[in-house]
Amino acid sequence: MDERFNRWLLPPLLALLFLLIVYQYVSPACPGAVCLRRPPASAARRGGDPAERDEEEEAAAALPRLVAKFPFARGELCRRVRFDMRGRDVIVFLHIQKTGGTTFGRHLVRNIRLEQPCYCRAGQKKCACHRPGGDKDTWLFSRFSTGWSCGLHADWTELTSCVPAAMERRGCAGNRTLR
Repeated sequence: MDERFNRWLLPPLLALLFLLIVYQYVSPACPGAVCLRRPPASAARRGGDPAERDEEEEAAAALPRLVAKFPFARGELCRRVRFDMRGRDVIVFLHIQKTGGTTFGRHLVRNIRLEQPCYCRAGQKKCACHRPGGDKDTWLFSRFSTGWSCGLHADWTELTSCVPAAMERRGCAGNRTLR
């Protein structure tokens, strides 16, 4: 008798537990303990009660403000950089783990509309990203165009010392300038 009772009781209890967990993550509850109340639609049309507006302003003031950790100047964020694909400029893609770098690197070689797009063979990760009108010279130094030429997940320091030598080994000696 106990076996039959447990067999019929366990699935509904597990389903209820699953629904509670899903509701906890999907519910439209407010994060944290402080929630701003919305005025009723009729009060919003009338302009609301001044006491309610004061309460809302106090609640909004109690919320922590986001402070920029790295305050960049507006000029730095809005500056324009001219990239000459036909010249000697090279984009060096610094791959940082766990930031979506793999996806972005794939988009660089596969999905950008260029006059001469990167040539990717089916089944291979590396693509040939040659300059327009050039055979050997490349405009992109990344995992998906040159491979891990400077080692696995090379950081900024390793890349600045390795890229010029790697470009010379590939036959792109004219790309030696660093900016």
